[in-house]
Amino acid sequence: MSSLLFHIENNIAYLTLNRPDKLNSFNREMALQLQQRLDDCAHSDEVRCIYLTGSGKGFCAGQDLAEVVDPNGPGMARILSEHYNPIITRIRNIPKPVVAAVNGVAAGAGANLALACDIVVAAETASFIQAFSKIGLIPDSGGTFHLPRLIGFQRASALMMLGDKVSAQDAWQMGMLYKIFPTDTFTEESKKIALVLSKMPTKALGYIKQALNASMTNEIAAQLTLEDQLQQKAAATEDFKEGVQSFLEKRLPDFKGN
Repeated sequence: MSSLLFHIENNIAYLTLNRPDKLNSFNREMALQLQQRLDDCAHSDEVRCIYLTGSGKGFCAGQDLAEVVDPNGPGMARILSEHYNPIITRIRNIPKPVVAAVNGVAAGAGANLALACDIVVAAETASFIQAFSKIGLIPDSGGTFHLPRLIGFQRASALMMLGDKVSAQDAWQMGMLYKIFPTDTFTEESKKIALVLSKMPTKALGYIKQALNASMTNEIAAQLTLEDQLQQKAAATEDFKEGVQSFLEKRLPDFKGN
């Protein structure tokens, strides 16, 4: 059984972490498969949105610790440099929207994997845990970068040091995620968001992502310059022409992602 399920439907690439007996905790196989599938999505004209979720009751419980302590395993240095860092880099750099559909517990690297995505939605029974300090580690997988920017320095510091379990409702109130859905309708509602994104002007969404990435470190002058550059690129797309024409003709646009 593959540790990562993958299929494309309606221009959406569905990626499902698939180690349900381990709450979808990462091992080397799953990490490398996810990297490869993200590369496939980046280079496929058919894919206009990526939907990432977990199978079974959990989203992702982080790293499979059995692999960490295995004397024949990759070791911590390789797990970070060859597993998590490349995954987070791919998610942030892929010029297409990535939706994290958090269906259950998201712990450790699993929580930070979700937070690296463009839009995070959660089932009402989901939870988020920065579990690292409880085993003597620090947050990785971009957690120390994304979490304080989402919820503020003080709350991020407390969650990382104390390792508190955060409910979906509390995560939403803090600004950690976009929406919560009832568990029985979660899959349907979260897929609706991906479907909307898959029909939008894909290049413009990619430029939005590029601008947001840069805003993390840019000063205002540099950001205004970048907005100018990206806006000119967006205005040169076929989807911009279609968007204007559909507005003038008072009809719904038919974006092609070009």
